[in-house]
Amino acid sequence: QVQLVESGGGLVQAGGSLRLSCAASGRTFSTYTMAWFRQAPGKEREFVAAISWSGSTRYADSVKGRFTITRDNAKITTYLQMNTLQPEDTAVYYCAARSGVVITTTPSAYNYWGQGTQVTVSS
Repeated sequence: QVQLVESGGGLVQAGGSLRLSCAASGRTFSTYTMAWFRQAPGKEREFVAAISWSGSTRYADSVKGRFTITRDNAKITTYLQMNTLQPEDTAVYYCAARSGVVITTTPSAYNYWGQGTQVTVSS
């Protein structure tokens, strides 16, 4: 069983930055693929970024070059550094984990989810 707790959301002006953190429990964290998804009001949950246990990463086209996903296995934490934020990045951001080694962008492939953290970008 893995429990995930996100933090770091908030209100920021367009062009600003935020760093989200996802603290995980469980001794097998290092073997999990970790991901960030987001969901805006009235929209489906969408993939943002993911990182495998080996450090391979994948990003949604909309955030490439602006967001960076990293993980610290010693601290059992995953991070999402978000730069040059835009109003369209406004959403609830969720951390997710899956036990497979393959990075996937499909929400249903992830076994564990955090409660979400709100990110609001004002214009």
